Amino acid sequence: MSLDAKQTHVVHQWKHGRPIIACCFDPKGRYLFTSSEDYSLQRWKLDDGSKVAWEAHESWVRDIIVLPDGESFVTAGCDDHIMYWPVELGEKPQPKHSVKAHEGWVRCLDVKADGSLIASGGNDNLVKLWDPNGKLVRELKGHESHVYSVFFHPKEDLLLSGDLGGKVIQWEIKTGKLVRTLEAKDLHTYNGGQRVHYGGIRDMALSVDGKVLACVGLHKATNPLGAVNEPLIVQFNWEDGKELRKQPGEGVKGIGWQVEFLSDGAEICASGGSGGAWLIFFKPTEAKPFHKLKLPDTIRDMSLHPDGLQVATAHHDGHVRISRMEAKSAEKKK
Repeated sequence: MSLDAKQTHVVHQWKHGRPIIACCFDPKGRYLFTSSEDYSLQRWKLDDGSKVAWEAHESWVRDIIVLPDGESFVTAGCDDHIMYWPVELGEKPQPKHSVKAHEGWVRCLDVKADGSLIASGGNDNLVKLWDPNGKLVRELKGHESHVYSVFFHPKEDLLLSGDLGGKVIQWEIKTGKLVRTLEAKDLHTYNGGQRVHYGGIRDMALSVDGKVLACVGLHKATNPLGAVNEPLIVQFNWEDGKELRKQPGEGVKGIGWQVEFLSDGAEICASGGSGGAWLIFFKPTEAKPFHKLKLPDTIRDMSLHPDGLQVATAHHDGHVRISRMEAKSAEKKK
């Protein structure tokens, strides 16, 4: 199978009916999990698109992660709670654990590669580490604004967290020690007229070779409350923490919600907002995108399938869409 970003096209489009907020593939490639503004969760079977939906949190679910063993998943709600669920659902799905995790919204989650720890971040400016049974392991203090993203280093004993102010903090997991901070100031805007801070580190990703850290969000927020802004990726050299380059969306209006590095080294950014829905592709050493794909309605989240060829997007029109980064002719030969 050969990855070809310029051949990206929608292969599945499934409707829930109410706006979709978050999405996450199962690491075994069986299911896609999503959340909706009706406070429900959905599990979609990738083989046939069949759906199981059930009421979950008492507010929106902002993030979803599936643990590496593929047996459990965790959801983060605006109701202060994180919930642990079995992947194989019964007739009436019930959480295995429900934990009041933060004061205010729980905005983000990530899981360590070996499944031993789960990180959460929230509107109380805190990062917390949990075990797979919902027990608090450590609380990390250092942010001065809402925590928007958390990211475990895939190989080292390190955690990164990004906040509304554009600051990234690197933590040593074993001790909870603050190792260093990176400043992506371009991803934060303060509008004095509207008296609002806007932007934030919406997502982070590390290149396949481990040399580049990508942080995504928005810039040019001339009217934050009117959703006038553009997506932006800020790259850092992992070794010395220095900024490498900025990668703007080149005319796209919206927020950069998610960023991932693909197996060929390219980056994919999911952007949604006033300019609609876009998948934007960058070569890692170039500032301008080499390909942009417009999708229906606005995107709010993205998840990369374990095969590295499929990408799911959550949309405000109540659909989840799965696109394939491969030529249609190659699909037919399989």
